[in-house]
Amino acid sequence: MARRENPEINAGSMADIAFLLLIFFLVTTTMDVDSGIPKKLAEKTDVQPPIVKEKNIFQVSINRNNQLLVENEPMELKDLKDAAMKFIDNGGGIGNPMPGKEAGAPCDYCKGVKDPESSDHPNKAIISVESDRGTEYGTYVAVQNELLRAYTDLRNRLCQEKYGMSFDELEKAFIDSARKDESLRKKVEDIKESYPQIISDTDPTNVQ
Repeated sequence: MARRENPEINAGSMADIAFLLLIFFLVTTTMDVDSGIPKKLAEKTDVQPPIVKEKNIFQVSINRNNQLLVENEPMELKDLKDAAMKFIDNGGGIGNPMPGKEAGAPCDYCKGVKDPESSDHPNKAIISVESDRGTEYGTYVAVQNELLRAYTDLRNRLCQEKYGMSFDELEKAFIDSARKDESLRKKVEDIKESYPQIISDTDPTNVQ
């Protein structure tokens, strides 16, 4: 009786199929990317920083228990944006020279109470954020978001008054022009220079 040979499996074709499946999954799989907080880090410089008046610094601290302190006083997160806007928009003195101007001048677009004990001008107002080594990242991000919202609201208000649209709409129009419309560029720069985003992060310490 003739001996029957066992059929062999063609492993070569299976390897090809596995390779094609691998390529398919690599091409079609999407990965979530965390956007983070849009902030530009300061460049290293040998220039001695100017002396800043204490009244032009808005001190925000987050302790290890994730409690918020503003100017050494407890504050709820929901109240931070309004407090920051009040400080930035105070307009209590003379600002730094604006583009095209040789000397500083009072803020003629600020809606604040012009308290002489608070910030002189939006381009002098500095928000200093200090966190503890034990502060939760989520709390830190929430605080940063509220501060960014303060600048956003101020820019939107001024842009609406000057150009009849929000700053968000103005920026979108400029982006839609492929950033080539010089008229829109000047308007965007004007609003940003009027309310420059000045948020300083200090190294984490032990905040009581």
